[in-house]
Amino acid sequence: MASSIMTASTTSHSAEPDERREWIRIDDRVLMEYRLVTEAGSSVPVELNRPTPESIAAAVNKPTLDLLARSSEVVVDSAVLPWIRKVDYLLEVMLNALAISQPASVSMAQPTDVNLSGGGIGFVSLREFAADDQLAVKLILPPFTMIRVHVKVIRAVPVSDGQGFTIATEFVDLTPDDQEHLIRHILHVQAQRLRAGRGQPN
Repeated sequence: MASSIMTASTTSHSAEPDERREWIRIDDRVLMEYRLVTEAGSSVPVELNRPTPESIAAAVNKPTLDLLARSSEVVVDSAVLPWIRKVDYLLEVMLNALAISQPASVSMAQPTDVNLSGGGIGFVSLREFAADDQLAVKLILPPFTMIRVHVKVIRAVPVSDGQGFTIATEFVDLTPDDQEHLIRHILHVQAQRLRAGRGQPN
């Protein structure tokens, strides 16, 4: 996936530690929704995909699955887990009913393959964007951290198979707190993958 900013391998020795953290990048799969920001400042949906039971289930269940993946056996065996699953089930039922009666009212963040850093995000879109286009993005980091941010498109490169465009962006108004959440998530994922590569438990 295309990078939107400098990567860790291209940093200079004079960079401060906090700056270097922004350049660390990972490929990940997170819940994401994005809209095109118009010249008038409003945002409009980019891909008008009708919500389906499958897309609703994916959006509802991913945070719980992420929580279980990050939790110890104590949480997995906890009496709270059945209640979480029951809430997920009820939410799924309500969203499916709403999608049938008022499909335009259901807008769901969907599991999306992304390339993340503290300074930008890359992803594949069926739509091509122009450089300097702005998008309103909603990210839900595992398990339940929501980040709302505007990004500026740096470039859009056609995917080799012709199915969409790789979009590289940089954050425009990411708050320091949200940037810290994002960097902590990136470092956590990196540490998990290093442990998995060494055969160590998470």
